[in-house]
Amino acid sequence: MRKYLRIFALLITVLIMTACGSKEAGSEDQDVLAKLQEKGTVNVGFANEAPYAYKDGDELKGAAVDIAKAVFKELGIDNVEGHLADFGQLIPGLNAGKFDVITAGMAIEPDRCENAAFAEPEIQYGEGMVVQTGNPENLLSYKDIANNPDIKVAVMAGATENDFLIREGVSKDQIMSVPDIPASFSAVESGRAHVTTATEMTIKQALESANTDKLEFVEKFEQPDIEGIPSYGAPAFRKDNEKLKDAYNEALAKLKEDGTIDELAGNYGFTVPDAEITTDKICSGEQY
Repeated sequence: MRKYLRIFALLITVLIMTACGSKEAGSEDQDVLAKLQEKGTVNVGFANEAPYAYKDGDELKGAAVDIAKAVFKELGIDNVEGHLADFGQLIPGLNAGKFDVITAGMAIEPDRCENAAFAEPEIQYGEGMVVQTGNPENLLSYKDIANNPDIKVAVMAGATENDFLIREGVSKDQIMSVPDIPASFSAVESGRAHVTTATEMTIKQALESANTDKLEFVEKFEQPDIEGIPSYGAPAFRKDNEKLKDAYNEALAKLKEDGTIDELAGNYGFTVPDAEITTDKICSGEQY
């Protein structure tokens, strides 16, 4: 009889501990915003990719950054502290607790939605390509890359362009993975790659900053007619910080309504997605 009493007592203890653990986890999610407001600082992961989020001296700038600053200020958090990471390490870094949020104009994708909780879309954008001056291979589209197996394309690790290229028929062994845009330019300049691709605003601005006569932007680039283009950028939170994300969305909606987000996005040449384009639709594949 004592044996059964001990087992019963053990079961009760386990149930109580489980209930307490669940309560603590829920409380932790609920308290994240309050803790950030108390500190007055939010830690943001970014990939140093202009014009989305980048360092200008000691200052963090970019469309995604300016929008995040405005939204967090609305939430009572005045200091946005940036932490640089390779693009492909943003979500892993977020989930490891290195950042409270990642703000890099990252495109919402169904696969990414499995690993992070995206806020509502803030900006939209298309694609662009850069080649050696004179475009010796006459590359005007992703299809042109796919049709010539000798062509190598340099792409930033973790970027959506990797998936877009493969869906347009480019083989994986044609894709050279690089950590950032400068590395992709270097690959094309040196002849290790024939072309590089990234979002249009990023690659145009980066090329202007590079100030080189060895590379040119493909003005007649044909946008791929595939799902996911145009892309919709948004900040992302950890899955267990849904309440922080919801608070962000509420403040974001207010700033969209009063025109603040249109102005901030427009300063960098971006447009704000229509209201009917939602994160839920993109994550489910309905919009994507």
